[in-house]
Amino acid sequence: MVKLINYLPLSMVFVLTFCTIPEKTEVMQENNVLHNGIRLPDEWPPRLPDPDRVKEMDVPYLSEKPVVIPINVGRQLFVDNFLIKETNLTPVYHTPDFYAGNPVLSADKQWELTPEGYAYAGPFSDGIWYDEKEKKFKMWYLAGAGAISTQKHSLCTCYAESDDGMNWVKRDLDIVPGTNIVDTCNRDASTVWFDKTEPDPAKRYKLFLIEYQPDYIEWQYVLKYSSDGIHWSETVAQSGAVSDRSTAFYNPFTRKWVLSMRHHNKVSWRSRSYLEHSDPEEAVSLAHRLREGVRDKHIVFWFTPDDKEKRHEKYPEVDPGIYNFDAIAYESIMLGFYSQWQGPENYIAKSLMIPKRNEIMLGYSRDGFHFSRPDHQAFMGVNETAEAWNYGNMQSINGTPLIVNDSLYIYSTGRSLNGIWWDAGTSTGLARLRRDGFVSMRTDKEGFLTTEKISFDGRYLFVNADARGGLAVEVLDEKGNPVKGYSKEDCLVFNGNETKALITWKGSDDLSSLAGQNVHLRFYLNDGDLYAFWISPWQTGESRGYTGGGGPGLNENGLDFPE
Repeated sequence: MVKLINYLPLSMVFVLTFCTIPEKTEVMQENNVLHNGIRLPDEWPPRLPDPDRVKEMDVPYLSEKPVVIPINVGRQLFVDNFLIKETNLTPVYHTPDFYAGNPVLSADKQWELTPEGYAYAGPFSDGIWYDEKEKKFKMWYLAGAGAISTQKHSLCTCYAESDDGMNWVKRDLDIVPGTNIVDTCNRDASTVWFDKTEPDPAKRYKLFLIEYQPDYIEWQYVLKYSSDGIHWSETVAQSGAVSDRSTAFYNPFTRKWVLSMRHHNKVSWRSRSYLEHSDPEEAVSLAHRLREGVRDKHIVFWFTPDDKEKRHEKYPEVDPGIYNFDAIAYESIMLGFYSQWQGPENYIAKSLMIPKRNEIMLGYSRDGFHFSRPDHQAFMGVNETAEAWNYGNMQSINGTPLIVNDSLYIYSTGRSLNGIWWDAGTSTGLARLRRDGFVSMRTDKEGFLTTEKISFDGRYLFVNADARGGLAVEVLDEKGNPVKGYSKEDCLVFNGNETKALITWKGSDDLSSLAGQNVHLRFYLNDGDLYAFWISPWQTGESRGYTGGGGPGLNENGLDFPE
């Protein structure tokens, strides 16, 4: 195992044990300062007032930036203006390409049907992760439970695995012999979190299940643990009554487990409330449905749909909603996946025998609570043609994106126009995107981008760029003057299209002489796209950032460090 103590930012050093990768990497600095210099307010999470209208979420750190932005954790992505002081480049918002072989998983087993015969085979958040130790892609998904239940519309949890992320195998397991069922609870949503830094092997997999209770509760979180993702413990924590489409995620930047809960208010019945806790058992135990106008010590209102939501062209009178919200750490940021509802209402969809339209939208956060949405078009959209696997009701999946070489693998579920039932026919699809490829800064001529004042403790500058006409990088001091030896003229121009390209200067291969100083970087781009930059301790270019759901050849701890 590589020794890391000399290469970690100060905010990560204190959690190391004997100079190896930490069991639980923690990047919160003292005095509520995050890895990127953002200082959290004393009241956290923020207690936002009950909404009286739909509106975009305010993102305080974009208007009041840190004086100096440390960039020691992860690749630095241009998903907002946080890093940018000045530029004449144009942001371009990219969408992934759907795999031609979709769906990659569908209902082909008798037990994936409900007692009524409705087919379900796709995560309802659940999880798709890569296990670097076992070298396997792993999927947990919602399936019909007709093989184990006669209760109307029963659903259970199944497991599949893959060597390549495209071809999935449903192994016979021993929970319900002869099937790949791993949990028999009748459920709605679910989160399977593969906690790669959990020190207790028995808790490595965490299942946050929204279980149906046939009494006044109706739905509640239950938490279970597993060492292998197949054999689950009895319930270790349970909540009060919650709404159906509620999920969970971990924010490593604040070291909190977050419950993303469906919330009803007078503005929208499809909004979200928020609960966080360092202990997942405590988080689940404290959860309950937040009533409008009633304050809770632990739960806060989070967000509504906003005023820029995409509308269904056939039902423009329908006010869109946020059906679900999942999130995950990727490199230096949190990615937010919105399952955005556009209608029609259930009774109309049922009468027409069509799935309601949900599409996957994207948001970005640097603190895990405030998410910016610079683009409101579908990141992963429906295909309303008769044979499409994703005719409607697309849902996000925990664990994604996964990193496979220079690509991101991003999965979603969709529902077909199946002619049997309006809200069934669920299957799972794959889409692929360039690594870091959510947003690029583009020009078709000569352009520039100057960062805010940054600090770093690494050595080697890398970029993810398609530099068709060339890219040069200049280092400026605090006053904006070029640093001797690191001017535009000194830079060896990069020409090419790479997701990890080393930038050097005539007199130096690295920036070690400037480590610890406050500087600006100015990128000079000629006809190209700039996706990300970072300064690594290693000439091999590992970023020390978070790797989402993981991927082949990556570090098994979920961080971009050398093996």
